This record gives sequence, structure tokens and C-alpha cells, in this order.
Amino acid sequence: MTGYTARVGIVGGAGYTGGELLRILLQHPQVHITFIHSKSNGGKKVYQVHEDLWGETELTFTDDNTILQSHYDILFLCVGHGEAKRFLEEHNIHPQVRIIDLSQDFRLPSHRQYNDRNFVYGLPEQYRNEIQHAKNIANPGCFATAIQLALLPLAFEQLLDKEVYVTGITGSTGAGQSLSATSHFSWRVNNIQAYKTLQHQHLKEIGATLQSVQQQVVPLHFVPWRGDFARGIFVSATLTVNEDIAAVQALYEDFYRDHPFTHVTTQPLALKQVINTNKCLLQLEQHEGKLVVHSAIDNLLKGASGQAVQNMNLMLGFPENMGLHLKPVAF
Repeated sequence: MTGYTARVGIVGGAGYTGGELLRILLQHPQVHITFIHSKSNGGKKVYQVHEDLWGETELTFTDDNTILQSHYDILFLCVGHGEAKRFLEEHNIHPQVRIIDLSQDFRLPSHRQYNDRNFVYGLPEQYRNEIQHAKNIANPGCFATAIQLALLPLAFEQLLDKEVYVTGITGSTGAGQSLSATSHFSWRVNNIQAYKTLQHQHLKEIGATLQSVQQQVVPLHFVPWRGDFARGIFVSATLTVNEDIAAVQALYEDFYRDHPFTHVTTQPLALKQVINTNKCLLQLEQHEGKLVVHSAIDNLLKGASGQAVQNMNLMLGFPENMGLHLKPVAF
């Protein structure tokens, strides 16, 4: 679709994911931002809320709901969990408008049909073909993205036949912009804490994806941690795999060979390698029959807004990595 410019609307543009989406789309060569809707910031310049965008744009937030009936091609919903479905109930969005939802409202198979809209689960490394023909996308969760990319190659080879134990740590932006007791700087700094032990909400979507590949329930035990940093996710999955590490390494490299953002490294993995990028980096280690798969992503990019733009590119026939050549943070 060379020369085609996609007209984009954003709902919930004042939060973390909305801000990251704006930063990407302002630099995307084939996107025109038609409006940025915010109930709490109508009339404000974008750079008054996202202060790093001073000098980058003169766009203004709007709280006028009539803008939702204007002409545009893609609508990004950067709203809280439970709010996307409510938004679609309250507003009659034209059926030709494609929706990319960043909440969890339509991620599970039982929730993907909503009125006349069918949502496709937006994990490109698994559902690229379906995404290319989709009208609506349910963008995956951040932990779900990191864990699924760590386990998918094994699932395709039917190697997840025993229990999988996962630990993961996430930055404070994963909790959203609204303040809570555990998101204040004075609580987070020099501190970590386990939370939602063995019952994190992303387990359901991970289980659905793995079961669709392996046709059986994979026992997955996940302990997430709150980290004392702003952004990024680092997870480690431990399981029993008897195959030689060289063979498993080759399996992963072959599986992700044609995917531009997921890479397998033989070197020790560090979180800063993926911060401010749409990459997922994977590292494999093996000891006494136990395989450990490390996975690192930026929770706001590959875990949210970057993957949403990746999905938009696939839906519209743009190069998958268009607008996503982002600069990593080395130090």
C-alpha cells in the first residue's frame, strides 16, 4: 500500500500506552493522526501532558465525542481493562473502522466476538496471517507477550509436556498511570515485591495460546514481581527438556527467523538491550536436564504500543517494522 496514508484515532491518549503510541505514530511515514480523545484533558495541547513532545507536535486532546463519527481508518483503544467494551457499548463506531484494543477485554477466545466485531489475538509471531486479514485486534498483555514468545517454539514441537515455572519482574509503568500505594517512588525505589502469585490475569491468555498449539493444558506456574525501575519486563521460564541445548537453540532460531522483532542470543541477556525498542530478546540455558528460557521486552512497546503498531502495519499491508526502528538505550 505504498503512498497510502492511514487516518488514525486514539482514545485514551493521555496515559502511558497512549503516550508511547503517539511517540511512534508521530514518526510513522504513512500515518495521519486524526484525533486524540481524552475525557480528562480535552482542550490541552499534547505536549502539556506528554512534556517530552514539546516541539514535536501541535496536536490537541479532545473530549468531544462527535469526533468519533469522523472519517478515519484505525481506532486505537488505550483505555483501562473493562473500559474498552464499555466504550464500544456507548459509542456507535462505524463498522469499517478497524479497532486495535490494548486492554484485556477481548483477548480470551470466549470474549473475541463482540456484536458484529470479531477480534483476532494480536501476537504476530503466532497469528501473523490472521492479523493480516483482521478487522479488529486484541493486543496481548505485556507479561503474556514475554512468556508466550519464550515458550512458543517448544509448544509447536509438543515439548511442554511437564510443568513450567516462570518468574518475571516488571517496571512501575506496567501498573498504569494512576497512583496506588505500590506505584509511588518512595515505595518502589530500592524495593521489590511478589504480587498476584500464581494467579496473574495474563495466565488465561497464555494458556489459551499454548493450548491452541499443543492441544493440551500446559501447567504454568507464574510468580510476577514489581521492580524498582520504570519500564521493562524480564522473565525466566524453567522446565524439563531432554533435548541437547544446541538442538533447542537451533529450534528457536529457526522458529523466529522470519520475525523482525524477536531474536535469540547466546550471550547473557540484559534488560537495557530491549528498552525503548519493539524487540523481544531470548536466551537459553541448560543444566542437568532443566532448560531455562530468559525473555526480555519493553512492557510499553513490544508489550503494548509498539506491538499495536506492528499489528496495524500487518493489517494495512505496510512493512511489519515500519515506524518501529527505535533507538535502544545502552546506558
